[in-house]
Formats: sequence, structure tokens, C-alpha cells
Amino acid sequence: MSIFSKADILLPDCVNMEKWSVVACDQYTAQPEYWKRVEEFVGSDPSTLKIVYPEAFLSEGDSRIAAINAEMQNYLDKKIFAELEGSLIYVERTMNSGKIRRGLIGQVDLECYDFSKGSKSEIRATEGTIIERIPPRVKIRENAPVELPHAILLMNDPKDKIMGSIAKERPLYDFDLMEGGGHISGWLVSGMMADALVDRIDAFAKTAKDNLVFAVGDGNHSLATAKTCWENIKNTIPEKEWSAHPARYCLVEIENIHDKALEFEPIHRVVFGQTLDSVAAELKKYYAVSDVPVDGSQEIVMTEGDKTERFYVTNPSSGLEVGTLQNFLDKMGYELDYIHGEEVTRELSNRGNAVGFILPCPEKNSLFETVISDGALPRKTFSMGEANEKRFYLEAKKIK
Repeated sequence: MSIFSKADILLPDCVNMEKWSVVACDQYTAQPEYWKRVEEFVGSDPSTLKIVYPEAFLSEGDSRIAAINAEMQNYLDKKIFAELEGSLIYVERTMNSGKIRRGLIGQVDLECYDFSKGSKSEIRATEGTIIERIPPRVKIRENAPVELPHAILLMNDPKDKIMGSIAKERPLYDFDLMEGGGHISGWLVSGMMADALVDRIDAFAKTAKDNLVFAVGDGNHSLATAKTCWENIKNTIPEKEWSAHPARYCLVEIENIHDKALEFEPIHRVVFGQTLDSVAAELKKYYAVSDVPVDGSQEIVMTEGDKTERFYVTNPSSGLEVGTLQNFLDKMGYELDYIHGEEVTRELSNRGNAVGFILPCPEKNSLFETVISDGALPRKTFSMGEANEKRFYLEAKKIK
């Protein structure tokens, strides 16, 4: 069985694609006004907004989950989707910078994925999985008839053997994404062309260092939820039925980490209900802190509106600044959120009783080596682009 394979991909037919496609649900969690604008823009038209659960509104609870699952079934019954049987989709995402990020949509075998610490599976998490975040997501997925992916898996392909070999077959979509998300185009890859591409990926997988074929670049908890749901299903059906069950396979986009348009961005933090002075005082109790940089120290940058202060931890608890900071924040138990973009972080820290933490940009070319040597990175270490550059929901696949 292949790690990555063709899928029966569902695409909406005869809908307004700009209204259909919305950004990943774990974005803009501290900015409900973003999602309100999206709701107003979408109106009564078919949209993935109505079949995903933006985390900004998780407080709405189970009633929204029931409505999501009902709308999914409604879209299936009304034949909103056209099914591309046994296919792949080649994607080009044009960013606002003009750079074009390339991806390939297909399905991965969840039997090849293990998010537990120390895993040596072919597909591995790149950040520590917060187990407490899985059950609420399972509740959303377990009765859903379809899945919509925002997970992006990275391959370490410096010679671009996979993406560089794809020929554009038939255009499927070509439109601007809402809210400054750039432009997206997709082409069908089917038949012998798709088979040959899967074979190349299989051959590529056999050369992977330490058996690490795909590292989860985005959607760690989304993929972990799919895995958990599949493990639950396995316990209820005979083993002979496993290979044919649609929930065993998860729709994803794969990208080459060496793609020049793929940029890593830091994920900043904002602590609520505190002041810069109060947090700085606790930091100095938790770590040895200097006001000036010294050998081996790590810089912690705090903001409170226009105010910025720098502290230098001389006894860091992690090899990365983000790990040292996260260990402190976890110990203190602050109310916090993870924010994409320095400007948004500073704006949120200016709302009163809030402190922002500005983190440095991670080095993407060392990701695979770091995952191999150290295991998963501290959670929320990096983001593949700013919030409006994250994957937008578009394609779907049946999981029932």
C-alpha cells in the first residue's frame, strides 16, 4: 500500500468559488471580526464556512457540530459536489508577493502516521501534539460524512524530482481567494499520469532518511484527529475491511520544503489578563535573566502596545527560544493565544491587560534534520506563511 495515493476527490460544481473557499479554521482565533466579515460575504451561498468549525466560535458547542454535519449531508444530497474518481490535483497558489507555491492533493494512509513522541513512522508530527485538543476535534469529525483538508505535508526533495515532474492536464479551478488570500489554480492529474506520479513518490519514499517521508508542515492537530478517529473505527470492524474503509485515508496537500515560494514565519504569543511588568517579574523568578545579551543566552521580546522590552535568559530550558518561552508560559498557566503576524500581535497587546511575545523566524531547511534528531518541535514553533497564506478549504473526500 502506498503512503500517498490517488483519491476520489469531491469538488463543488456550479458555485461561487470565492465564497466557497475559506481559510483554515484555526486561523484568526482571537479575531472573531474576521469570521463575521466572512459570514457576511458568503451570505446564503454554498460555502465551506458552513461545514467547518472556526475555532473563534468553539464556545457555541455541540449545536454547531450538528448543523455542520447536517449541511455536509445536504450538500451531498443536493449534488453540490462532482466526484473525481481516482485522481490527484496539482495546485498553484499565487501569494500576494507574486510567488507561486506548488502543491499536490491526494490521500495519505493513516497507518503510516504516528503522532506519538519518538515516532519513527513515515509521516511525523513536527510539533508536540496537545492531547487535550484532540477530543473536541474528534467530536466534530466522528459523525461527519466528508472531510475537508487544511493539512499540508512537507517532503525533503532538494532536486525537485516530484513537483518538477508534474504536467498540467485539465484545469479544474482558477480564482481569487477571499480576504486577501491571493489566487489559486488547480489541474487534474489522472489515469496513467497519476499512477506514474504515485510510483515516483513511492520510489522517493524508499530513499528517505530515517524513514521520514513526510513532515506535517501545517494541520498537525487536524491530522492527529483523523488518526484518532481511524483508530476508533478500527476497533469496530474486522481487519479484512480496513484497507477499503475511506476513513483510513486522509486528504492532504503535499509540498516540497525547498520550494522557493514556501516561507516559514514565527508564531507569536499573546498573554491576556496580565501586564508586561507582571509577566517580566515572573520570568525573572523562573529563569536567570540578564538585561544584556551574554554567551549562550536567548532573547525574549515582550510588547505592550508601543512598548517593547528585551530580556536575555541565561539558563534556557530548550535549544530554541520558542521552547524556552513556552515552558515558562505553560508553567504559569496564563490565558494565551498563538498569533500569526507581528503587527497583529502588537495590536492585540495594545488592547489593555495583554502582553505580546515576538519570536524569531525559524530556519526551514533544518526542519527534517531537527525532527529526526530531536523529535517534534515545541508546539506552535513555525507557520508556513502569514494567516492569509494558510491553506483554504476547497476539496473534500467522503469518510463514511
